[in-house]
Amino acid sequence: MSLKKIAEMVGVSPSTVSRVLNDRSSSCASEAVKQKIWEAAHEINYIPNSAARRLKLGETEETPTLRLAIVLARTDHLQQDPFFRELYRELEIEILKEGYSLTGTLTAAEAEQLTPGQFDGILILGRCFGSLLQTLSECTRHLVGIWRNPINYEIDEVVCDGREAARLAVSYLIEKGHRKIGYIGDCSNESRYVGYTETMILHQLPLDYDCIVSTDHTEQSGYEAMLQIRQVSGMTAVFCANDISAVGALRALREHRVSDRRKISVISIDNIEEAQSTRPMLTTVHIPRKDMAHVALQILTDRIRRGHTEKMRVEFPCQVVERESVFDN
Repeated sequence: MSLKKIAEMVGVSPSTVSRVLNDRSSSCASEAVKQKIWEAAHEINYIPNSAARRLKLGETEETPTLRLAIVLARTDHLQQDPFFRELYRELEIEILKEGYSLTGTLTAAEAEQLTPGQFDGILILGRCFGSLLQTLSECTRHLVGIWRNPINYEIDEVVCDGREAARLAVSYLIEKGHRKIGYIGDCSNESRYVGYTETMILHQLPLDYDCIVSTDHTEQSGYEAMLQIRQVSGMTAVFCANDISAVGALRALREHRVSDRRKISVISIDNIEEAQSTRPMLTTVHIPRKDMAHVALQILTDRIRRGHTEKMRVEFPCQVVERESVFDN
């Protein structure tokens, strides 16, 4: 019944669903269709028949199900941050594919109360420091962090460097002819702000603090920040530290046009799904969430099985996705 339901949701045959869910090497469908099948399976809480798959492959020993947890280090609610919500979904799909058990999803405050032995391994979304990282390390040695900025090899980590992403975004604006570029995002100990300032200074462009607004990374704060700086004389572009802030900034520009003749370019980081549905469609720096989730789970299970003992870091490159929100100046 579950296979038939998934087939109806995706618009393919039950046999195609079965092959995709029970044979990860199957070439019976495109990658896009496979992704839709796994997302539908996750939505209805379908669990692949991993025991049958092991029997088919000739594996006689029962592989114990790993008890895994995801810790949300930077947000209490996934709905507040689309980037981590989409990354979390990719992790769930990867865990489902492997036939493991996602036993817990914890906020930072909840994770502080963990005791040793509750989980076989923990995936951490968003950088964490101090007492939280210490608590998690005491609960298990099997930890993998997934975030934008690396730490000093304290645990295994999968990263896409936010500082480099910011440099790429601001350099792209400069290539398009922009010289007075604003910033919306956190300015305190934030690598994306460092990348912004470094790139401006490298190109000998002045930092105008009238068009730099320190905010949290929400749509509403992006909206309010753009209302604050949209009239700054000579500013032709704004770099937002994440996509959802940029969505708010674009909404402010739509609702409060500066003039018919003046356009303000907007670029950001993450490439969330909403970046393609906002108007204009958002030019952004792509963070490869799907690949990061896949590699993070592989690293975690390899550490659990003692495949490696040294701390390791896998860093993914980022790239600009050109859409409609950046104009030549």
